[in-house]
Amino acid sequence: MRSFTLANHNTNKQSRIEVDGLGSVEVPSTAYWGASTQRALENFAISGNPLSKLRSLIWALGAIKKASAQANEQQGLLGGAASAAIQQASQEVMDGDLDEYFVIDQIQGGAGTSTNMNANEVIAHRASELLNDMQPGAQRIHALDHVNRSQSTNDVYPTALKLALLRDMQELKRAYSALADSFSLKAQRFSSILKVGRTQLQDAVPMTLGQEFQAFASSVREEIDLIDTFEPKLLETNLGGTAIGTGITSSSAYSESVISALSDITGLPITSSIDLINATSDASPFLTVSSALRRSAVKLSKISSDLRLLSSGPQAGLAEIRLPAVQPGSSIMPGKINPVIPEMVNQVAFHVIGADTTVTLAVEAGQLQLNAFGPIIAHSLLESLTWLTHACDTLRERCIDGIEANNSVLEERIAESVSIITALTPALGYMAAAKLIHDTLEHGGSVLTNIRRQGLLTEDQLAELLSIKKLTGHDRDDTVLASEKV
Repeated sequence: MRSFTLANHNTNKQSRIEVDGLGSVEVPSTAYWGASTQRALENFAISGNPLSKLRSLIWALGAIKKASAQANEQQGLLGGAASAAIQQASQEVMDGDLDEYFVIDQIQGGAGTSTNMNANEVIAHRASELLNDMQPGAQRIHALDHVNRSQSTNDVYPTALKLALLRDMQELKRAYSALADSFSLKAQRFSSILKVGRTQLQDAVPMTLGQEFQAFASSVREEIDLIDTFEPKLLETNLGGTAIGTGITSSSAYSESVISALSDITGLPITSSIDLINATSDASPFLTVSSALRRSAVKLSKISSDLRLLSSGPQAGLAEIRLPAVQPGSSIMPGKINPVIPEMVNQVAFHVIGADTTVTLAVEAGQLQLNAFGPIIAHSLLESLTWLTHACDTLRERCIDGIEANNSVLEERIAESVSIITALTPALGYMAAAKLIHDTLEHGGSVLTNIRRQGLLTEDQLAELLSIKKLTGHDRDDTVLASEKV
């Protein structure tokens, strides 16, 4: 931890006095924050989750403050030495060197003002330290007059959240892609394993286990495409609009300059919103993100539930696949193994779905020219992104990669199943096929045995209709069901 070493600061004391618009505040001597942050620390002891856990949000705040210093210098509003010190301090914020000083709770009132001031004060103190090193006795950098120049929380905070979401969504897309690839590899391995498909938990028609896993892969991969569709909206910013979008205390030249600088710093093609007043009051881009995360959570939960069902048993369930045994499943039943990884994903999904409700209510509750509930939106979205990313990685590494097919069970089921009758319906007719199923289920035997006994179809017809190609819709070889070769 760095010690606070401004020229007028006595580091032997346990605290120092900082002053804001409400008066004096006692702040720990080694802290880089100031009065506003200290007040927020005392006012919002809510979740126990400090801003330091939101790495991407802090990175984004540092990027914005660095870009603003560049723009203010270009507009002649900030001296070169002060700008350089602020930019270096902001870069340290981006790099994570000052995370320990982002101490306030993520849940706070004030539309994110406490978060913005935490950044302003940390950067101001660190920049003052840097400037004093360069120019001993130099004027102290002020959190508002210098670091926050030409800005408002109301354009800084939503812009920072958008950048944080864009950054974290890259990790989520990576996790989705890796998970989809894992499912696809299993699909290739299981491509020739026939099984009974099911609808409404009842036997339906044949398919391959590979087709089932490829559907999982396609379902996950769709989520990457969905994110790609709305990412451009997150690149639109109201930066320069200040308090309500009118740009008071700022200028159009600053707005153009800060957006250009922010694009260079982040490597992102950031643009200005067409209507800054609307962009300041309307939080619907965050609702779009939340809806997408909810959709992904629902799909991942459904897949996880399917995996739990397919692996149920090992004797009295479906037992069509075997999940990796990652830990003992019971404190009373020896040898019991539970599907704990899919169960974890289910619970992550439940949390994300609940978080979407929170974001929906927060977005709706915005009034007139501002939405005051950015902090809960940020907490909900960034936490959901993190949880989903970790859940996908864990599901892939500790479950999907190790799944094995229970071939003997699958072969026995497909051999005994009446589900293949659907493939014969065009030749037999629906009513005749239905009667054949009822007779087989009532009197035993197999569908093929009863067809042959009654002379309903020739061997050539059976060979054509019961090829894997016909049964599964895949262009595979014309191998007839191994258990019932004609």
